[in-house]
Amino acid sequence: MQKLAFIGFGVVGQGLAEILLKKKKELKANFGYEFSVVAVSDFNKGSALKQDGLDLSTLLELAGDNKISEYPGAEAGLNALETIRKSNADVVVEVSYTNIETGEPAHSHFKAALEAGKHLVTTNKGPTALFLRDLVALAAKNGVQLRYEGTVVAGTPVLNLNDLCLAGNEVTEIRGILNGTTNFILTNMEKGRSYENVLKEAQELGYAEAKPDADVEGWDALAKVMILAKSVMRADISVEDVDRTGITGIKLEDIEAAKKEGKRYKLIGKVTREGGGVRASVRPEKVDLTDPLASVGGATNALTFVTDLLGEVTIVGPGAGRVETGFSLLADLLTIHRTQ
Repeated sequence: MQKLAFIGFGVVGQGLAEILLKKKKELKANFGYEFSVVAVSDFNKGSALKQDGLDLSTLLELAGDNKISEYPGAEAGLNALETIRKSNADVVVEVSYTNIETGEPAHSHFKAALEAGKHLVTTNKGPTALFLRDLVALAAKNGVQLRYEGTVVAGTPVLNLNDLCLAGNEVTEIRGILNGTTNFILTNMEKGRSYENVLKEAQELGYAEAKPDADVEGWDALAKVMILAKSVMRADISVEDVDRTGITGIKLEDIEAAKKEGKRYKLIGKVTREGGGVRASVRPEKVDLTDPLASVGGATNALTFVTDLLGEVTIVGPGAGRVETGFSLLADLLTIHRTQ
C-alpha cells in the first residue's frame, strides 16, 4: 500500500486524484498497485491529515469550495512542511506553484520530503530546473526516488523515453516544441491572424495566463530545456547559460516570409552536446516543412532526440492538461511501486 501526501491540490493534483479514483480497480488488478491518501496541504484550499487515509471523493468535493480543512475527523491547520514531516506518507506528490527564479516554496518542500526519507514525484519545474543535481544527490543519500516526468511535456513520456527506451544511445541533441501556448499562437498566425488577436483567444481558452510572459517570453520553455540538459546530458547549466528569445517580436510579415521559403516558425527549445560541454537555447526558428516538428500544430508539444544508434527519434503529445499532467504523476508512482 503506497501512502501519498499531496502538497498542492489544484488542477494537476486533482487531476491525479480523479485518475486514482477512476482507475483504482484496474491499477490493483493489472499492477498490484494500491494507494492511500493520508494528507493534503494546499495554500488556498486548506489541509487535512489522517494517517489511516482520506476519502478522495470527499477531498475533491471539499477542494471545490476551498474547504479541505473541514474534512471530518482529520487534523487541520498544518502548513506544507508540517504536513510532509508529520504524515506517514511513503511518497510526497509535490504539485504546488512553480517559481523559476528561486524555486521556492517548492524547493523547501522537495528537501523536506527527501530528508524525511520519502519518495518525491512532482510536476514542479522551478526546483527541478534550478537544483536537480543537488536534489538527485539528496534522494540517493536518503535511499529514496525523485521522479519528475511531468516537468517537461506533461504526461508525454519524454524523460522515460530517454531513460528506458533510448538507453545505450548517445544523445547528441534534443530539440523541440516545449510550450503549447506559443505553438498555438504561431500556428494561428499562419492563418493571417495578428499576434494580439491570437494571444487574446489563447487567454480565453486557458492556454495563456492574463500575464503571459512565462510562455511568450520563453521562460517556461527555458525551465524545460534546463531540465533536459541536466537530466539527459548531465550538464550543470544555469538560467543565464540559456540563450532565450520569446515570440513577441515575430510579425505576420515574418510568418509570410518563412512560408515563401518553405519553412514555418516554431519556438524551439534546444540542447546540443558540443565537445565537452552543452549549448542550450530557446528561440523562434524557421523549421523546414520536411522536419517532423513543422507539422505539429496547435497546443501540442514535440521533441526530437538525435542519437548515435537510432538517428532521429521524435515523440509528439500533449504538453499540458489536467488529466494529461496528472497521468505523468501516475506513471512516476507506478515506477516507484515497481522498483520497491
